[in-house]
Amino acid sequence: MHIFYTPDINSDFYSLSEEESKHCTRVLRLQQGDSVNLIDGCGGLYTAIIQDAHQKKCQLQVIDKQLEFGKVPYVAHIAVAPTKNLDRIEWFVEKAVEVGVSEISFLKCEHSERKDLRLDRLEKIAISAMKQSKKGYLPLLHDMVPYQKFLQTCVPEDTFIAHLEDDATKGLKDYYRHNRAHCILIGPEGDFSRSEIEAAYERGIRPVTLGTSRLRTETAGLVACHTLQVLHDIHAPA
Repeated sequence: MHIFYTPDINSDFYSLSEEESKHCTRVLRLQQGDSVNLIDGCGGLYTAIIQDAHQKKCQLQVIDKQLEFGKVPYVAHIAVAPTKNLDRIEWFVEKAVEVGVSEISFLKCEHSERKDLRLDRLEKIAISAMKQSKKGYLPLLHDMVPYQKFLQTCVPEDTFIAHLEDDATKGLKDYYRHNRAHCILIGPEGDFSRSEIEAAYERGIRPVTLGTSRLRTETAGLVACHTLQVLHDIHAPA
């Protein structure tokens, strides 16, 4: 069933935006009486019937509603330094949403080659990925902030830094706590600087390894996200 993003839905009757109406009627060629799904990005999954297949203001009637759709009892937060190549960080956002990331923060580090982002474009990519993978929740996306400033806002016991230095010997499985928040820091192409690593240690943040391979930034972020999902599945009650 086709899915539409409807963040402002608040009643049993809803009108799609002009863009979504055109997509519904011209591209998908849906007609009056056809059923569609709506998601609000906050756990609401709705089944609706098209009442008027208007190309600019398609009218829907909600016939079923499910709350907390796809809710998971843990938080997977990836804080990553964006890559110089924008396509790669867009790929990461898309795939992380599909896997089940809860929150993404963007870091400006000493070795960062990218200093700014178009958060509105990344949000559109996240929405598309949420619809495609039928997730009930739209992950939080935070604009780029200096690394040191981010360290002051995180909860040290829930935060881990993935880097390539020799003292990162334990994996996420060694620290995983079921149904808790986990924030993983992922550095830029040149990795975190030694001073940034030491600053994390001073805050009580522990190092983790993501394996023996040297991973690209976006791959490391996705591996961390997927590892948290797998650990949750392993430790979930049967």
